[in-house]
Amino acid sequence: MKKRFAQFQVKEGSRVDLAQYPTRTEPLYKSKSQYEKLLSKHIAELSSQQYLLYASNSHSLLLIFQAMDAAGKDGAISHVMSGVNPQGCQVYSFKHPSAEELEHDFLWRTSRCLPERGRIGIFNRSYYEEVLIVRVHPEILKAQGLSDLPKDENSIWAYRYQSIRELEKHLTRNGTRVIKFFLHLSEEEQKKRFIERIDNPAKNWKFSEADMTERKFWGKYMQAYEECLSHTSLDHAPWYVIPADDKKNARLLISGIILETMKGLDMKTPEVGADRVRELKAIRKQLES
Repeated sequence: MKKRFAQFQVKEGSRVDLAQYPTRTEPLYKSKSQYEKLLSKHIAELSSQQYLLYASNSHSLLLIFQAMDAAGKDGAISHVMSGVNPQGCQVYSFKHPSAEELEHDFLWRTSRCLPERGRIGIFNRSYYEEVLIVRVHPEILKAQGLSDLPKDENSIWAYRYQSIRELEKHLTRNGTRVIKFFLHLSEEEQKKRFIERIDNPAKNWKFSEADMTERKFWGKYMQAYEECLSHTSLDHAPWYVIPADDKKNARLLISGIILETMKGLDMKTPEVGADRVRELKAIRKQLES
């Protein structure tokens, strides 16, 4: 099946330079009304695909969202998945690890939240934080109490990339399809959104001084993301770099990619055998009488 969104996918083994990836692209819609119609269409199709996912009970889907602050992760998740049956979808947001989580390996806390067959799991941030924020702030790594840390810090990230690749290969072999989205926001657009949060009392709660602190590390974060995307985008668990300066277009791209992936699973409702058909007919007669 030809992929409509191949241009946004990071090819396995490629070297990522985020400066070469746009933060804004030609929108899939021409007006607000057309955007709403397209998104509604995608949502309806996603609902149908989720039904097949649950009925076939042969796959699960893991969606991972990573981005800088104010890139629109929360909005994308809430809008794109608004038509999905809540019973078949689980959303987890991973923030600073707890004391219990720090006593385990870096994949432990997310592994407990992986979706079972027939369900969609959404990670709002994920185990990738361990090669992103931890890389930008090495003091977090020291607080993890790891033994035998190599003198060359780059070796740590290489080991973690390897662990992540092996995990995602394992998940794929066992029926979990992994799709990863990096919402690529420009520094200028982030500034605009921060100012909007400050100026709008209803959005004040979304902004904190920590957001400004992290913004100062923009360059280091971009380097960390480039390394991460370069080493962990796999053909069976790809990264998609989504232009995020236009929230509406980003949502259409994300929903389109999810749909394309789910349709590629070629799922069907289970076929009922002859014995089961006879059993159902007998039950129907009992109900009629």
